[in-house]
This record gives sequence, structure tokens and C-alpha cells, in this order.
Amino acid sequence: MSEQDKRTELSDLGEFGLIDRIRKASKRENDSSVLGIGDDAAVIDAHGKQLVLSTDMLMEGIHFDLAYMPLRHLGFKAVAVNVSDIAAMNAVPQQITVSLGLSNRFSLQAIEELYEGIHAACEAYKVDLVGGDTTASRSGLAISITATGLVESSKLVKRSTAKVNEVICVTGDLGGAYVGLQVLAREKQVYLANPEMQPELKGYSYIVGRQLKPEARMDVIHELAEKGIKPTSMIDISDGLASELMHISTQSKVGARIYEANLPIDKETYDTAVTMNLDPVTCALNGGEDYELLFTLTKEDFEKVKNHPDISSIGYTTAADNGLTLVTKNDNEVKLKAQGWIHF
Repeated sequence: MSEQDKRTELSDLGEFGLIDRIRKASKRENDSSVLGIGDDAAVIDAHGKQLVLSTDMLMEGIHFDLAYMPLRHLGFKAVAVNVSDIAAMNAVPQQITVSLGLSNRFSLQAIEELYEGIHAACEAYKVDLVGGDTTASRSGLAISITATGLVESSKLVKRSTAKVNEVICVTGDLGGAYVGLQVLAREKQVYLANPEMQPELKGYSYIVGRQLKPEARMDVIHELAEKGIKPTSMIDISDGLASELMHISTQSKVGARIYEANLPIDKETYDTAVTMNLDPVTCALNGGEDYELLFTLTKEDFEKVKNHPDISSIGYTTAADNGLTLVTKNDNEVKLKAQGWIHF
């Protein structure tokens, strides 16, 4: 084994040594980051705007499986899912803190690989890593990230401010992350049954990528801002379209009518779901982890983006007593229930 490939135990480095390596590898992107890693707390200047905070925790065996999740992808994804929450508030991300629960099966090289993904996401979304914590874990890897964002008070968007007769929109396509997860889980079982077998992922690159390395849709947030558009309500799609639509409906006190024919489903997602005896529409409605944006627009604002290649109109808001309705391609009406991710 060469010196470059030699495994460095975290116990040899110590907590402060690990923190120092992380600090030296971190770059700052924002003037609002006054003080970062190395003191008792980070210092952030809010510049007179609304400071938005969001925290997500990812647990090994619950949210990810290292049998098929590369550590670099995991680091990127952990940041992206937090940035997605900031985007859903119509804010611009600024800083993150990263806390890890680690067992002794992880070497320094493994943690540096994880942080390569974290740093890549920081660069992609223009955020600063300003702190965090590390602790021992006896039950696998745990990652907790807190993200901050800034937004002017007049541009803050909530889940609770949709009105009746507004257009319901989603970005990107839906269901791919869930179907990609099914492919990865299937290939894991094949490997466990016969370690000589190599994973067969040819033809699944898009949906596997949707699961392993999702992207927060800050691009759409910036485009809407450039067009002078403020969504009337917004949420990111982490637990499935039906679940997120239920959140907007409940908190805004509106109903919703969406159309199966308008649901954006990628061809690879659709074909793979059918091959695996899954209903593509159910995957789109309840799969989760797409991290696209679900939002409502006035009819006037929708006219400005109706030809946008990555924004789909899937229906409109109605009176609250109408509930949530899916109109199928056969013009049947089905009452929607949120069947997304159940945490406990």
C-alpha cells in the first residue's frame, strides 16, 4: 500500500485535527459570513433582510445505504436537500453547519471524501461552511446540516399564502428518485445473493442520479426573480407531490385539482416503473426525494413562464371544501391522499 493510499484513523488525528483540516479546506462565498469555523459560534450579518434557517438530518440505514451511496454523492446530497428548503422560502442560501456522528469504521480518507461532496455543493450553491460538530456514533453514520438563507421581507414565500383560482406548478420531473432507489435496492439484493455479479445499471443513469445526487432548484428561484415573479406559495418536494400538495392545501385553506396528463414524468422513469410492475403515476405522486419545487402562481404571472421548458402547470387551486382531486387521463376523478414518506 502506498503512502497516498494509507488509511488514517480518526483517532490518530483527534477531533481538533479533523476540524482544522475541514476549516482549511473550506472557502467563503458570502460577505455575510463574518466568522466561521474555529470559534464557539459562527457570526453572520443578516444585512437587514429576513434570515431563514432550515435543518435536515440523514441517518444511515434510514435515509441512505452506503452499499450503493458513494460518500462524495452523500455529502453533496446532504447539502442539496437543505438548500432546497431555503429555495422553497424564495430565499438565497448563505451558510451551512455540518454535524457528524461517526463510528471507528470511518477513516480520515472516508471523511475527506464525504467533505469533497459537501465542498462541491457549497461551490455549486454559493454557500459557506461555517461550523458544525462531530461526535461518536454506535449505530452508523449520521449527518445533520443546518442551512441559512437571506430574503427581503417582501419576497418571502410561505406554504400558507395560496389563493383560490391560482395555477399549480412543479419544476422538473417527478418519480425518478423513487424508481432509481428501487433499481439500486434490486441490484444490492442481486449482489448479496451472488457477490460475483456486477451491478446492472446501464439504461438507468438518469433515475439513479436522481436518487444519488439530487439538485436543489435554485436556478428556478433566480429565473423567477429575474422575471419579477413571486410565487404565492411554495414548498419543495421531499416527501412526494401528494404530501406537499396537502401541506399547501391545509395551510393555505384551499383545495386543488390536478391532472394526470400534466404530471411531468421522464421516459426513463416511466418505462422502468412499468418494467418493475410499479405505477408511474403513483411513483410521481408519492415517491418523494425529487427535491423539485411545487408552487402556485397568479394567472398573470403564469403567462410569463408558461413556455418555460422546466416548469409544468399541473392544475389549479379551488375552494377548500373541494379537497384534493386528481383527474385521470380517462376523466375519472380520484380523491388524493398523502402517502409519502412516513418517518415513524
